Amino acid sequence: MPELPEVETTVAGLRPVLEGQRLALVEPRRADLRRPIPVDLRQRMTGSVVTSLGRRAKYGLIETDRGDVMIFHLGMSGRWRIDPAELEKHDHLLLETETGRRLVLNDPRRFGSLDIVLLSDIEKYPPFATMGPEPLGDDFTGNYLKAVTRDRKAPIKQLLLDQKIVAGLGNIYVCEALHMAGISPRQKGGAISKPRYERLVLAIKQVLTAAIAAGGSTLRDFARPDGELGYFAKDWLVYGREGEPCHCGALVQRRVDSGRSTFYCSRCQK
Repeated sequence: MPELPEVETTVAGLRPVLEGQRLALVEPRRADLRRPIPVDLRQRMTGSVVTSLGRRAKYGLIETDRGDVMIFHLGMSGRWRIDPAELEKHDHLLLETETGRRLVLNDPRRFGSLDIVLLSDIEKYPPFATMGPEPLGDDFTGNYLKAVTRDRKAPIKQLLLDQKIVAGLGNIYVCEALHMAGISPRQKGGAISKPRYERLVLAIKQVLTAAIAAGGSTLRDFARPDGELGYFAKDWLVYGREGEPCHCGALVQRRVDSGRSTFYCSRCQK
């Protein structure tokens, strides 16, 4: 599933094509993805000017001069294609600007979603209503993480994947950040000291920033809007490297927690 860096990379790729442009055509090419596409999406978006693009957690945001925000989620395999030569079977939303640029949202597995809400109501949008702070934002600090996990007995990896604690973190980058910070994924959240939490927050910000700069990670079907695959995956320290040597010489291990693979080094991470 595309994670936060992949969504950030996607938004960055869409921005120069869409920002400031009037949408001449908005055409949903099916009635639903993971859930129904709003029936008024075409009417509300057609003729509007895209004023800005952004991201909240793993959701992309396309704002218009009418005060609407189209919210997209890429699901398991969604991606935007820019100026395709022809439309494909799984191109489920078509956008055309007045300047003739074409963008299509492609999603073979249809686990993504499309919604449209008023900008003034965006904090009430159900997925956003209970979300924690952005991991790259100033509100996400060691003090915050220590306070919100105080007395929690759940493993730190499970807590970091809780969107109510921090928005947008996914399995890949949590594994990488915990390794970088030297913290075992099984360590109880409430048992981690403030200095270690500060180190963890720094690691999270560093690994996400590096992945965004690299264009996102190549994982199955993910591709940037320009069609180029991300290349941060080559720099993974533990994720997907079971049985390979860690930089300390010990072998990377894998365990399954709640259906997700956890990769870690038992020597480096305590």
